[in-house]
Amino acid sequence: MPAGGLRSPSPPRTPANDYYRADDDEAWVWTQIKAEARRDAESEPALASYLYSTILSHSSLERSLAFHLGNKLCSSTLLSTLLYDLFLNTFSSDPSLRAAAVADLRAARVRDPACISFSHCLLNYKGYLACQAHRVAHKLWTQSRRPLALALQSRISDVFAIDIHPAAKIGKGVLFDHATGVVIGETAVVGNNVSILHHVTLGGTGKALGDRHPKIGDGVLIGAGATILGNVNIGEGAKIGAGSVVLIDVPPRTTAVGNPARLVGGKETPVKHEEFPGESMDHTSFISEWSDYII
Repeated sequence: MPAGGLRSPSPPRTPANDYYRADDDEAWVWTQIKAEARRDAESEPALASYLYSTILSHSSLERSLAFHLGNKLCSSTLLSTLLYDLFLNTFSSDPSLRAAAVADLRAARVRDPACISFSHCLLNYKGYLACQAHRVAHKLWTQSRRPLALALQSRISDVFAIDIHPAAKIGKGVLFDHATGVVIGETAVVGNNVSILHHVTLGGTGKALGDRHPKIGDGVLIGAGATILGNVNIGEGAKIGAGSVVLIDVPPRTTAVGNPARLVGGKETPVKHEEFPGESMDHTSFISEWSDYII
């Protein structure tokens, strides 16, 4: 340590340093996952073989994830070995996909009280698995390998009951909570640290072509059964209440509820919140200030 007890200044932030940080984070999470798997194998011998084949026999998170996805998504004509090679090659060659996979694990562990461990999410959360498989399908789409991307989308939909077009762009730190029935259209964009519950639709409004799907800002929370249609912007930190139907833009840090959706506090002076609901998972605090709420 330098004289005077002061720490050396951190090195300037660069893409290379970001990769080092991501690698450290991935290594830490992978160590936790292996420790959890060993613990669970000891406490539940019936799962020991399963945990060994999916986690403990692998040297890295990307190998474990590729193996697990390959077995989940294979069919009689789409072999698990082919899918394993596809997933592993894609994850291994793109550090951003690995960083996103780790960020999504952390999102589930922190935001979902039902998530008891990282390994539980990796093995059992179909929203997490569908999102990682989609990232590979999106990579294929951008490489103009569109028939394979669409075939993978179809298998994701069949197995996980989640339909995300491979062209859709999804950020990192995303939680698909429960995830059944989620539909995301071709030109949709989902930002970072977003939480989306089951039966949410980010869709179009008809047969229009071009840029026609919603754009979801960072830190947004979308409640169960919400429908957002058209090329509309949901501002960062906004909250969309369960069952709402949104057809126009929603300003940042506001709450939209109802069918058709309206802003809590009114269009002219909407109530604004400071936190990012996509991270806090606060679904209902607006009700105490919503004068029209009647039972």
